[in-house]
Amino acid sequence: MKLVILDSYALNEGDLDWSGLAALVDEVDAWPRTPYDKAAERIGDAEFVVVNKTYIDDAVLDACPKIRWIGLTATGTDSLDIAACRRHGVPVANVPGYSTDSVAQHVFSLLLSICQCPDRYYRAIKGGCWQTDIKPQYGITPQRELAGKTIGIVGYGSIGRRVARIAQGFGMKVVCHTRTVRPEYASDGVTFLSLDELLAVSDIVTLHCPATDATRGMIGDAALAKMKEGAILINTARGALADDAAVARALHSGHLGFFGTDVVGVEPIRPDNPLLGCDNALITPHIAWATAESLARLSAIVTDNFRSFLDGKPKNIVN
Repeated sequence: MKLVILDSYALNEGDLDWSGLAALVDEVDAWPRTPYDKAAERIGDAEFVVVNKTYIDDAVLDACPKIRWIGLTATGTDSLDIAACRRHGVPVANVPGYSTDSVAQHVFSLLLSICQCPDRYYRAIKGGCWQTDIKPQYGITPQRELAGKTIGIVGYGSIGRRVARIAQGFGMKVVCHTRTVRPEYASDGVTFLSLDELLAVSDIVTLHCPATDATRGMIGDAALAKMKEGAILINTARGALADDAAVARALHSGHLGFFGTDVVGVEPIRPDNPLLGCDNALITPHIAWATAESLARLSAIVTDNFRSFLDGKPKNIVN
């Protein structure tokens, strides 16, 4: 049995442990990164494939008819053609929940940086400033307290629910918008609203839904106009949810107070992305999920998914 890993590391080479996978097969080929035009060649006659960003579609599957299972090193499934895998009878297993705590933590890392500017204060101190003599060039904004503010959570899966719990710990009022309000949410102490209602009442809006036909571009000019003047928008979900140009316009006009994001519409971010010209935007490079603890869980779950498939009890199959 042969397994091919097309993206063998997450951020830095060696940060994922594949020894558990290797113990389950006769042969493993691991590639740090694989462009699409090399995918079929590198998979070859392998029966099992582990992938993150390399796109797998009908053409790749036609060229590699021995594939029996594909393991994603991610929760999202938009990095390959799920329908093509289904047509070829190839099950695809994802990794749900591995980064819930890390991403929820990053939401508040962005939010606290926006509200209390510790990095900018530190740069000002290194520049010789202290308290009342801090120069405008450091971009210090008025400090804001989270207690008593309303946070609107769009999407109430595992990450959204974790964000709600953390927000409640800060003394915030939590309102949510989700496609399905489940009975188990009744004890969470949150209020469910329509999206328009949530945008209108929230001091902070944070996005936690997948990118689908229904949600792509959901935060555009019209949605931003419905938000409170000076509100904060956070996106640690998918760049496709927010229109970067519309967000930049709202930031420049002052209607949107600040944008904290770990994702953008096109990644890696392009030099002409309009958000780069906004002083009131804080951007991180899609790393909210990548704590050491999260990466350890990722490797362990991918290995468990594969072991379960070999045992005839497949887990986390998304197609």
